[in-house]
Amino acid sequence: MQAMRARRALIPGMLAIAVSVLAACGKDNKPPAAQTPEVRVVTLKDETVTLDSSLPGRTRAYRIAEVRPQVDGIILKRLFVEGSDVKQGQQLYQIDPATYEATAKSADASLESARLLSQRYGRLVNDEAVSKQQDAEAKAAYLQAQATADRAHINLRYTKVLSPISGRISRSLFTEGALVVNGQASALTTVQQIDPIYVDVTQPSSTLLRLRRELANGHLQAAGANAARVSLVLEDGSAYAESGRLEFSEVSVDQSTGSVTLRAVFPNPRHELLPGMFVHARLAEGVKTSAILAPQRGVTRDLKGQATALVVNGTNEVEQRILKTDRAFGDKWLVTDGLKAGDRIIVEGLQFVRPGAKVKATEATATAAVPASAPAAAATPAPASAPAAAKS
Repeated sequence: MQAMRARRALIPGMLAIAVSVLAACGKDNKPPAAQTPEVRVVTLKDETVTLDSSLPGRTRAYRIAEVRPQVDGIILKRLFVEGSDVKQGQQLYQIDPATYEATAKSADASLESARLLSQRYGRLVNDEAVSKQQDAEAKAAYLQAQATADRAHINLRYTKVLSPISGRISRSLFTEGALVVNGQASALTTVQQIDPIYVDVTQPSSTLLRLRRELANGHLQAAGANAARVSLVLEDGSAYAESGRLEFSEVSVDQSTGSVTLRAVFPNPRHELLPGMFVHARLAEGVKTSAILAPQRGVTRDLKGQATALVVNGTNEVEQRILKTDRAFGDKWLVTDGLKAGDRIIVEGLQFVRPGAKVKATEATATAAVPASAPAAAATPAPASAPAAAKS
């Protein structure tokens, strides 16, 4: 009993001690002072870049020849392998020559008879054994017989159907035993020259107007000797090894599409390009000086879909800028409005700051080198959490 009374007597004292200790701790543990957030920035500078346009197009054969018969007859032989390369003047078909051989022999005989008669009258007219009228008629008959013989031999040669150009031959639309006629609508086959090969691309007329305007006001400089050079990206995304040259641009605008056609010619020694293939051609637009390239990781979109960036001003406060972007250059955007040289754009720590906040800015580590040129791309960048890949 005495022990229990002793414990009860100790409890009030222990509670008083605990309260005093907690009160003392509360006085010493004041809230810590707010720390200035740290961010990493990239200081922008003027750069010189070459602008490219990536335009869709189709490959076209350099030359196309539709092979048609020039005489009537039955096809006796086909003398080529479909899909192979043929040479100019190579025989492709043999049309039955029998009737044309007979006609040529008859014409030759008539020619010889007319020649002998003309020679005879030529001697007799001097002796006045025949009249000059008869001599003239004999000479005219000889010339007519000669023309008839020439035509007969031409038709005989046409029974051998020859390739008009060198190139790759397509499938044959007629087989042995088929009757063909001179001037028929259907071609026997087609020969296409594909080395070199054309690439026809279309460009909006509005783009041409913009380029001319920028060149005129000095925002762009001419690309010089490289302006006519063209490179290709194939259907599978791979780059074509050979470079081409721009040949001409259409002189009128297609009213249905509002675009003009540009034609380039490419060497095709390995016949990798076939007529009708879909490709993308890159053409040099010009050289832009004083270009601003902003890292894509520092550019986001707001709720309105506008491209925005946070920059650190001279007093180390955060500012929000609304941007206009033109195209991607590797991991950077070409900015046409909203940023200037000397601006410090935040690329790390975006989630910890907001406009108006004071920050401690340090320069970010160097990124990979930016390519010297880039094609036209969509102007609206993706959010920083999922940056858009550079477009080719």
